[in-house]
Amino acid sequence: MSEDLSARTLDPDNPALPSALAVPHLAFAEPGTRIGSAGAAELAETVRDRSGDGSVDRVVARIREGLTVVAAAVEDGTALCAGQHQPVGAVSEIVGVGTLPTPRRRGLGLAVTAALVADARSRGVETVFLSAGDEDVARLYARLGLRRIATALIGRPAAHRPGRRVFVSGKRRLNTVKTTTISDGQGRTLWSGADRPGRMHDQTALRTEGIAEQLRLHPDVTVDVDEGYRGLANEFPDQVSAPPHKPTEDVPEGEKLGWREARRRQSSRRFCVEHANAEHKQWRPLQRYIGRREHSAETHRAVAGLVSDRAARRATVRRASTEIVLARQTAC
Repeated sequence: MSEDLSARTLDPDNPALPSALAVPHLAFAEPGTRIGSAGAAELAETVRDRSGDGSVDRVVARIREGLTVVAAAVEDGTALCAGQHQPVGAVSEIVGVGTLPTPRRRGLGLAVTAALVADARSRGVETVFLSAGDEDVARLYARLGLRRIATALIGRPAAHRPGRRVFVSGKRRLNTVKTTTISDGQGRTLWSGADRPGRMHDQTALRTEGIAEQLRLHPDVTVDVDEGYRGLANEFPDQVSAPPHKPTEDVPEGEKLGWREARRRQSSRRFCVEHANAEHKQWRPLQRYIGRREHSAETHRAVAGLVSDRAARRATVRRASTEIVLARQTAC
């Protein structure tokens, strides 16, 4: 870590607090210690997306009450790494320590953890503990003098029991893995990947994979997306087309009809990707995946490769226009 970058605790009025609370969301989307793709642009977008959900205000209230302490490594007013500890009497747990994927391997995580430990001890805490996500992270924490005392096993409630929804996601309430698919206008698979947990937002999965950056590098590429990628359409209005905003109830009926027609046309243009998804689901391994979770992404990519090769051999079909054209003109 450079000399001009140090980890410190943040007071509730610190302008870097919103970015400090947003960093772990991007960090845990790309787990591990390897350098990733999400950087300052993705962090700024995450801060904007979370600005109205009240999460910052809730943490500010906990800081003022002494229930939470936030520490961060801040550079140019933006947090690159952040974490928290939750003191309760003589015990405190360190949680949510995460480093923005692009500036990893600079010792930021260790510095933030050390700052949290120092703050906890200054408050009279006798026992500080945390949970490491994997062996690589555990070895880093051991450098601070933390030692392994136990292995945590997390149980989940049975199906249809209270609390089950915390552990599952998806329309069918199953443990799911989300895959992003890109097709051309003919419904032929061009790319399939960005495998992420089902609880992750579609747009977050796309950004952490670096797809948004490709749009910035290739301004001539245009994309049709659904409502889940509204933020991407706002960032690239000339390249990304999302469904039009629904008009208010007090607008003239003509504007409502125009909105329905514009929405229908946009839906018709992007429906080709649903045909691409349907081709993937025709393969039995993806209809109901029962293998190990760590092999899911590799299995899906293998199927997507076969689907893409087959689709590439299909002839291009001219699509009929869905535009409404003037059939005849009459005098009024």
